[in-house]
Amino acid sequence: MRKIHLFLLLMLYTTIQAQNVLTLDKAVNIALKNNFDILVARNDADIAQLNNTSGNAGMLPTINVNGSGDYAYNNIYQKSSNETNKYPTQSSTYLTANAELSWTLFDGGKMFVTKNKLSQIQALGELQFQTKVLETMYNVIAAYYDVVRQKQQLNSINEAINYNKERVTIAQTGFNAGSLIKTDLLQAKIDLNVEMENAINQQYTISEAQKILNSILGQDPTITFEVSDSIPLLYSPDRNELLQKLNSSNTSILSFQKQIDIARLALKENQKGYSPILSFKGGYYLSQTVNSEGSTLKNRSYGPQVGATLSIPLYNGGETKRKISVAKKELQSSEYDLENTKLQVNTILQNTLTDFENQQRLLQIEKDNNQLAKENLDICLQRLRLGQTTSLEVHQAQESYVQSSTRLINFEYNLKIAETKLKQLIASL
Repeated sequence: MRKIHLFLLLMLYTTIQAQNVLTLDKAVNIALKNNFDILVARNDADIAQLNNTSGNAGMLPTINVNGSGDYAYNNIYQKSSNETNKYPTQSSTYLTANAELSWTLFDGGKMFVTKNKLSQIQALGELQFQTKVLETMYNVIAAYYDVVRQKQQLNSINEAINYNKERVTIAQTGFNAGSLIKTDLLQAKIDLNVEMENAINQQYTISEAQKILNSILGQDPTITFEVSDSIPLLYSPDRNELLQKLNSSNTSILSFQKQIDIARLALKENQKGYSPILSFKGGYYLSQTVNSEGSTLKNRSYGPQVGATLSIPLYNGGETKRKISVAKKELQSSEYDLENTKLQVNTILQNTLTDFENQQRLLQIEKDNNQLAKENLDICLQRLRLGQTTSLEVHQAQESYVQSSTRLINFEYNLKIAETKLKQLIASL
């Protein structure tokens, strides 16, 4: 029965631990739902979509129901060739009401240009949203694997603690037997204490890394979780393929290309300022006037009315010309921005590729070096047991192994970051 209880407790503990494990995919999904930068970018894109309507472009009519009323108390004096009329206390009531439709029928095609521009602005909003999503995913991956890196570093420190405990045991035994001097024992204990201090500091570093990740995920910074214990490194980039995909996939380049399209439409929109405008107006109108005294006591008119207005711009102080000149400059600036962005993104890609290749080479060298450092440390400990070496030599061998392990962990992390940046640049995260 006791074994069954222990088994059930072990299963329960394993289940709880599994529930607290935060995978990278889960972290990305949480960020896509909760990250505040993404939420704001989504709202901006939605606003651009809401603005993209035929009505906002001026293509649809407007219908209004209007009404007004006035009351006047007048002192009227009227004189004609035949008679004179005086109404010193006349009161008048004026009432008007109408249902009116107004519609711009022709404006040189400006409304269609505006609608096209609104569609391009909406597309730009989606590209900017995608850019923010990729940026957030990059930050999540970097922060997630930083937590993994810091935990790997803690494992390395704990391994160093175990080596130091073994050193202390060997030094204590040797000192008791008279084969080792006391300074070897003291140095072993000092090194053990230093590594235990490093472990405490590393726990704080892990806590800070988790808080940074929680912040990116848009969740409470006090939430704790476990992460994977390794950094997968299976990516093998093709330089030519990346260069080919860059201009057609990079969201920053696509966004600036879209801004050029918008600037061209804005220029065309301003050029339509020289076109005549034909408007239609029609509706049903009612007006009524009631006077307390006078020759006309009541006047009422009602019925449908239609009309049209043709407006031909002749001169507006050079305002249309100014707007066209400004639009041309803005188009030129957008073209400069695109070329500059292409140059910068290509530079980042080339540098990241070089960094990726360098980190691969460094990682391979350090893997071999780490095995050598570990073997050297094991030999030094064995020699220390036999009294064939000093504590200083073991200390140096241990420092070499710890430093190699730290470099190995950092090279793995740097390689993963370079991989993530390459994927971000071609929007393939």
